[in-house]
Amino acid sequence: MTDDAPAPLPALNDLLESARVVALPLVTRFRGVEVREAVLFEGPEGWTEFSPFVEYADAEASAWLAAAVDFGWRAQPAGLRTEIPVNATVPAVPAASVPALLARFDGCRTAKVKVAEPGQRLSDDVDRVRAVREVMGVEGRVRVDANGAWNVDEAEHAIHALAGFDLEYVEQPCATVDELAELRRRVKYMGIPIAADESVRKASDPLEVARAGAADILVIKAQPLGGVRRALAIIAEAGLPAVVSSALDTSVGLSMGASLAAALPALDYDCGLATASLFTSDVASPPLIPRQGVITVGRVRPDPALLESAGASAERRDWWLDRIRRCHAELARG
Repeated sequence: MTDDAPAPLPALNDLLESARVVALPLVTRFRGVEVREAVLFEGPEGWTEFSPFVEYADAEASAWLAAAVDFGWRAQPAGLRTEIPVNATVPAVPAASVPALLARFDGCRTAKVKVAEPGQRLSDDVDRVRAVREVMGVEGRVRVDANGAWNVDEAEHAIHALAGFDLEYVEQPCATVDELAELRRRVKYMGIPIAADESVRKASDPLEVARAGAADILVIKAQPLGGVRRALAIIAEAGLPAVVSSALDTSVGLSMGASLAAALPALDYDCGLATASLFTSDVASPPLIPRQGVITVGRVRPDPALLESAGASAERRDWWLDRIRRCHAELARG
């Protein structure tokens, strides 16, 4: 097996025997989620995580299982650093809630702010970003993430409205690669980079956005891309700076992201790997949350008592185990 080859698929029973399904409440609603569910496994290399969002179909979710297998059953690429600088994440909360929320992210010098929330207006985004800038100060870095919710005209208008807050970049302002390319052309004179997230991790061809000149930065998540090695290969071929991010992972999943960030040849941006700060509790003690703006690189072992207290209901456990069976079958078919 070459270094780039997928990890051998464990037997289904090997996965199910160690599977622990957990449900972690959030301090505030985020991406429509109030309780984050995940499955943790223990493989020969340590604990790993499978946590595709519940709405994802099996074909997409199977890449997340491949990542879990790779991380738990195979030694990871050598790291170049032992600490990863991380950003605070601000959901689409009212501006008045921003200071207390940012206080959960110890020492973070960068904040990513969710914008374009369904049911909200651009004025809500402006108020929220203004509040973040006030807390972060002039030396802080502020980036915004629209999750592809704007069309090109809306995105151009929003970027003009938010530009005064000295944006580091705008993440996935539009849904399609063509829209991103057109928007990038329109706002290039403003000097605000465009970052692509969904156009990488949810695309049949994750390199299309780079070939089309549609983004300045890639936002990379290890789980949806099939694991650390696959993500590293995409970054290398794309030839663009990368920001490693998470998808509301537990501390175990965040350790996979930290392994990816540690292995990057260059780490030019703070990474979105501090989202455990958005949980009311986690599976590890201490949780993998920022201390003075960084998280440490290394395997995370769940605390047995926390695993027990965070256990999902029997109904939800059965739902996730059935999902693992289906995704395992997808991977076995190749």
